[in-house]
Amino acid sequence: MPSAKREGKRLIKGAVVPHAGYEFSGPVAAHIYSAIAEDGFPETFIVIGLDHQHFGTGVAITTETFRTPLGDVPVDKELARKLCRDIIKDDSVAHSAEHSIEVQLPFLQHLKSEIKFVPICMTLQDIETVREVGDIISKSIKGDDVVILASTDFTHAGPNYFQIPPAGMRVDEFASKQDEMAIKAILGLDAEKLIETVEKHNVTMCGYGCVASMLFALKDVAKSAELLKYATSYEIWPSTSAVGYGAIVIR
Repeated sequence: MPSAKREGKRLIKGAVVPHAGYEFSGPVAAHIYSAIAEDGFPETFIVIGLDHQHFGTGVAITTETFRTPLGDVPVDKELARKLCRDIIKDDSVAHSAEHSIEVQLPFLQHLKSEIKFVPICMTLQDIETVREVGDIISKSIKGDDVVILASTDFTHAGPNYFQIPPAGMRVDEFASKQDEMAIKAILGLDAEKLIETVEKHNVTMCGYGCVASMLFALKDVAKSAELLKYATSYEIWPSTSAVGYGAIVIR
């Protein structure tokens, strides 16, 4: 990994990063953290992750410190207070059994010994919710040095996930085809198109609302998006099921 230092102004404003087991999605996620290290660290990260367990409220922040094998990661309480309004509630229960946010932290800790972040855990992913979350984030970070990370895996296909590819199509090929549509919307910085695509084509992307929230938050400042890496779990473990992973930076 490169050193977390850079001369000049940072360009990365956000990123899409996977959250599966490190052996499956870690090599894809590493592309994002390498890019951040080269670009330079912000003062604070906002990490938006799906609440897979559906615990707690629909959109939740916690100010409790996260602990990983690499040490404690404190929450930026000042920014958390600004974000915690309207649909976003302070609810540690929503974070209590969730991995989508915490698996990002060791990557950041490996690059920099002290980091600050705010975790936002989402159960609700409808267009009204993600637009409101994006608007709150946009207003709360205006003028601040923040990078927003949207934690999601892409298509979940195969019998393990109750989505069967068409006859004659391998499961990873189906996942890649589905994900190409969602990734196209993200590269176009189009949050509404992303949600429309997911719903219309049944793209089983678990954290699409997290990504859409990030895109709404950055709509006035984002200029471009770049896919750094795409892969599926089939490359690590060929089987009858596969999950897609994408690493996308927003500048």
